[in-house]
Amino acid sequence: MSALAQDLVASATQRGIALTGEGGLLTALTRQVLQSALEAEMAAHLGYDKHDPTGRNGENSRNGSSAKTVRTDIGEVRLQVPRDRAGTFEPVIVPKHQRRLPGFDANVISLYAKGLTTGDIVNHLADVYDTTISKDLVSRVTDQVLKDMREWQARPLDAVYPVVLIDAIVLKVRSGGVANRPVYVAVGITVDGQRDVLGMWVGPSGGEGAKQWLNMLTDLRNRGILDVCIVCCDGLKGLPEAITTTWPQATVQTCVVHLVRNSLRYASKAHWQAITRQLKLIYTAPTVDAAQDAFEDFAEQWEARYPAMVAMWRRSWTEFIPFLEFPVEIRKLIYTTNGIESLNARFRAATRRRGHFPDEESALKVLYLVIRERRPNRANPTGQIAGWKNILNVLTMTSGDRLGSN
Repeated sequence: MSALAQDLVASATQRGIALTGEGGLLTALTRQVLQSALEAEMAAHLGYDKHDPTGRNGENSRNGSSAKTVRTDIGEVRLQVPRDRAGTFEPVIVPKHQRRLPGFDANVISLYAKGLTTGDIVNHLADVYDTTISKDLVSRVTDQVLKDMREWQARPLDAVYPVVLIDAIVLKVRSGGVANRPVYVAVGITVDGQRDVLGMWVGPSGGEGAKQWLNMLTDLRNRGILDVCIVCCDGLKGLPEAITTTWPQATVQTCVVHLVRNSLRYASKAHWQAITRQLKLIYTAPTVDAAQDAFEDFAEQWEARYPAMVAMWRRSWTEFIPFLEFPVEIRKLIYTTNGIESLNARFRAATRRRGHFPDEESALKVLYLVIRERRPNRANPTGQIAGWKNILNVLTMTSGDRLGSN
């Protein structure tokens, strides 16, 4: 195949034939392959090849053809679809009423997931493939995923998850007027070490709230999650209570990165380096007692100048220290919600150009496509956790037989 491709390209170059576009090599090859496939399908349907005397005076025979233009990955291709007199021929390669090959739809969906608006996609296809489509067609193509998205959102989940990470992202969504709406996101790590997005929910305007999180967590419980060993979250007031109401045995771990980031909000930039250096001594301490000692030193130095910063750490201490009981491998897994924040970064990249969404479903559609998209040589929202066997052994020792309930 490689040698054949090189010969074809060399021949086209010598004759001055372009590779793409109308009259180009790829377009001509695609047209010929599809046309030949249609003729082969008709031959199989009738039981004889074109111009074969065997078919004369038979019960059914060819009856000319109909012109049809289909959109493909390389642009528009014009075909002649054969017909039979009985009208019973149903082509498979290019089904009746289909004007786009599957690869074309997949390209449109991929562009949409990468953050291009419907207008961007229309312009991109016109520039690259010399094909003209409407914004409405782009919307219809991307709407094909809505059924899958609804099934995904309602799918049953495992009974037990070792770790669940939760966080929220804010999008502009129209509902009467355009408002900032939090989108609640939950990512779970299964007993097999697979990272999976468990669900997304658009909440009412007014900011992220613990009461709304309780509704979302209850939905996860209703879909089958009976127990979670560790839940990682930010320091939202009331959230630890919402988590333990849903899963009484869960250990709540406040995201250390959130704590450090929020600490700097209270401090002058001139002191950031000194503060982060001291905070690192706290969250990398070998034991809880050592962390407590490091915190007292921190408080002694900064409480007089930044009392709100130190008070925040005191309030969060109970939810901050659980990860200190674990070895380094598990600490890296649970001390931060980075796993979900990297997903949120993709969400922001895909939604930044859109301004606002016309409704909740449109917003969720884009986020769902981001979750489905796979990027080569990049960390993806779902996949296997590295070194999971070691982590599972430690978690099993600390969680007893809870992880054997799936």
